[in-house]
Amino acid sequence: MDEDTRYEAVRSRDARFDGEFFFGVATTGIYCRPSCPAVTPKRRNVRFFATAAAAQGSGFRACRRCRPDAVPGSAEWNARADVVGRAMRLIGDGVVDREGVAGLAVRLGYSARQVQRQLTAELGAGPVALARAQRAHTARVLVQTTELPITEIAFASGFASVRQFNDTMRAVYASTPSELRTSTPKGPANGTGPAGPSAGIPLRLAHRGPYQSAAVFDLLQREAIPGIEELTGTPGRRTYRRTLRLPYGTGIVAVDERPGALKAASPAHPGGWLDARLHLTDHRDLTTAVHRLRRLLDLDADPYAVDERLGGDPRLAPLVAARPGLRSPGAADPEELAVRALVGRAEAERLVRRYGKTLDAPSGSLTHLFPEPSALVDDAPGDPLTALATALADGTVRLDAGVDRDDAQAALLALPGMDAAAVAVIRTRALGDPDVAPPDADVPDAWRPWRSYAVQHLRTAGELESR
Repeated sequence: MDEDTRYEAVRSRDARFDGEFFFGVATTGIYCRPSCPAVTPKRRNVRFFATAAAAQGSGFRACRRCRPDAVPGSAEWNARADVVGRAMRLIGDGVVDREGVAGLAVRLGYSARQVQRQLTAELGAGPVALARAQRAHTARVLVQTTELPITEIAFASGFASVRQFNDTMRAVYASTPSELRTSTPKGPANGTGPAGPSAGIPLRLAHRGPYQSAAVFDLLQREAIPGIEELTGTPGRRTYRRTLRLPYGTGIVAVDERPGALKAASPAHPGGWLDARLHLTDHRDLTTAVHRLRRLLDLDADPYAVDERLGGDPRLAPLVAARPGLRSPGAADPEELAVRALVGRAEAERLVRRYGKTLDAPSGSLTHLFPEPSALVDDAPGDPLTALATALADGTVRLDAGVDRDDAQAALLALPGMDAAAVAVIRTRALGDPDVAPPDADVPDAWRPWRSYAVQHLRTAGELESR
C-alpha cells in the first residue's frame, strides 16, 4: 500500500488494516489504528508507520480512544519466511526480553548488527524498540486487569528498573502506571478492571474479520488429551482449557468460544475478540503465553486476503462462502505438537500419563504438563519417537517461532521413521506455515500462498481426511 491508499483506509476507518499499519497525527502527537473513531486528521498532518514501536520512536503516544496496542498482529509475520518475519515472531515470543538482541541474532543466524539494520530499515524500529513496545503493552494489561503491585508489574513486564518502566509508560500512554490503574473502569463488562486470584488475568484476544470459532473449537475438541486439555460447555458456548509450559513457570489458559461468528468479511464487520483468562505461576510469562495462544488460535491471520484468493476458485468458492474467516490453527507448544503428530492421540495420552509432569496445583481435570522431549528420550530406544525426542532435546531439530521452515522440514525428514505426512502437519501447525499441502492430496499450486487454509476448508467440509 502506498501512503495515499493508507490514508483512504484511515478516512473510511477500515478495520481490515488494524495492526497492518499505524498512523500518527503531527498536531496532536498521538498515534492510532486505522479504524480510530476520532475525527479524521488532515492528510498533511498524518505520518504512517509499519509498527507501533516506530510510532513511539518518533515521539507519538498511544491513542486512549482506539488503543492501538490492542489490535491483532500483522498477518505478514505469519507468512513471511525471511529474517524480518522470523525476527518478529521471536520478538513476539519474548526472546529479546529473555536472551537480549545477541540471543535473537544467534537464533536467526545473523550478527546483531545485521538484525538491527534489517529491522530498522524495513520497520522503522530495531529489536530493542520493538520489544519495548511489547513490554509497554504487557504492563498496561497487568496494570489494568490485576491488583499486582506496580513495582512487581515493572519486572514482570520485562523492564530492567522501575524508573525505566515509569518513563516508558509516560512516553507511550501519557500517564503514569498509577493513573492508568485509577482511570480503568472496574468490573468485567469490558474485559478490564482488577481481577481476583481465582479469575486469572482477563484478556480480550482481538482478531480481524470474521472468525469461525466453531471449526477451531471442534478441532481442539477432537484432539484434546486428558490431563493437559479439556473442553466444557455446549457447541457455541464452549470453553477450552489447557496447561502451558512457559520459560519462567507454568500456566493454565481458558478461552471461550464466541457465539455468532461473523457471516461476511467486509469493513462493516471488522472483527472481534475471544475472551480468555490466564493463570500464571510467574507473570513474566504473560507476553509469551499470549503470543503462543494467538498462534494456536490463528488470531493474527488476514481472512480478507485468504478468502479473496481462495473464494475465486470454483472448487473452494462454496466452501469459503459457507465459512468466511476459517482459520488454520497452530500450536501452543511446537515440540508437543511434533510428538503428537508423530505418535497420534492415543499414544500421546499414554505419554502424558507416564512422563508428564504433575502440576503443583491441579485445576479440575487439568493435572499435567505434556512431557518435555528430554523426558521421552529413553521411552523406547531405537523407535521414531526416541529419534524425534533426542533431536528436539539436543537442538538437531528446532521448532521455535523463528526457525527457518525449510531447514526444519529437512531436519525432520532426515529422522528415522518420520514420514512426509507428519512433517506436513508439523510445518502447518507447529511452524505456522500458511502454505502447506499434504503429500498425495489434491491441493493445486493455484491455491498458493494459502494452501494450509484450503486444506482446512476441505477437511471441515469432509472432502479431505483429517490427520
